[in-house]
Amino acid sequence: MALLQVRDFPQELYVQLTKHAEEQNRSITQQTIFLLKQCLGENSSGANTVKRADILNRLNQLNLSLPEDSPLPEMLVREDRDR
Repeated sequence: MALLQVRDFPQELYVQLTKHAEEQNRSITQQTIFLLKQCLGENSSGANTVKRADILNRLNQLNLSLPEDSPLPEMLVREDRDR
């Protein structure tokens, strides 16, 4: 297996990496490999998860709400399926 050594790695980035690794129950090495795979597109499920989270965050920021007299989304889907 190849060995990678990074010189002059920013301390604040290392702290973030360590925090994320702990949150995901991974070692720093495992988290680094995971993130590199995500960024390089080798882990499509992880990339999809990141994209999905980004889309959900953007939707939440829009503060969309249905008017009180509008049908529920489930009803609209059912109506569309029945057609």
